[in-house]
Amino acid sequence: MTLFAWLPPALVLIMLAALPAPAAAQVPAVPGEAVPGAAADDTNMTEWWTSGRYRLTSTDVVELIFPYVPEFNQTLIVHPDGYVTLRGVGDIRVAGRSLPELRTMVLEAYERILREPVVTIILREFEKPFFVAHGEVKNPGRFEMRGMTTVTQALALAGGITGSAKHSQVVLFRRFANDLLEVKEVDVKRMLASRDLSEDPLLRPGDILFVPRSVLSRLTPYIPVPGLGVYLNPFSR
Repeated sequence: MTLFAWLPPALVLIMLAALPAPAAAQVPAVPGEAVPGAAADDTNMTEWWTSGRYRLTSTDVVELIFPYVPEFNQTLIVHPDGYVTLRGVGDIRVAGRSLPELRTMVLEAYERILREPVVTIILREFEKPFFVAHGEVKNPGRFEMRGMTTVTQALALAGGITGSAKHSQVVLFRRFANDLLEVKEVDVKRMLASRDLSEDPLLRPGDILFVPRSVLSRLTPYIPVPGLGVYLNPFSR
């Protein structure tokens, strides 16, 4: 059964203790989300990847150029909460928006103080989408996402699981907000055995996959060697 839990990072640290600290998760929200970083369903994620437009995420840098009122020209950095601060207007949430959508939002915001505003928006810096795979995978690390990627596809990109993996309990970590993580357990073993990937979750940029070791692999050093009647030295590895 798939499990969901909303945990403060302090409780999750125990599960991540063996992992190197990853880069800050970049989790762009899809249009229409009310909460920064809130989980989207697979339909929205499919639209997010296939829309053909890059969508803003935190730390992205955009430049606004007003050709007729250059005093409003400005460079904006998307804050971790998904907001930017427009000069003379205030904060607007832009995470998950494409540049055309951002342009519409900026024009609507400045129509309150400018007559028929005209603006050009340039994306100066952006974070390439990525996921992180740790634990019992053959090539752990950070991987670039170039399109829709599911959990099983991500594990394949990481070289596949090792013989010691407990792939019935693959853990997906996703940042929900600045102080909360979503933790989802995925039974990859069952999906592969049934040849049914209909429940294979789509990853979001910044997701972390952790594949734990099986109990049997942990006990292997203590199992008698057939024909010898002796136990392996657990400190020999």
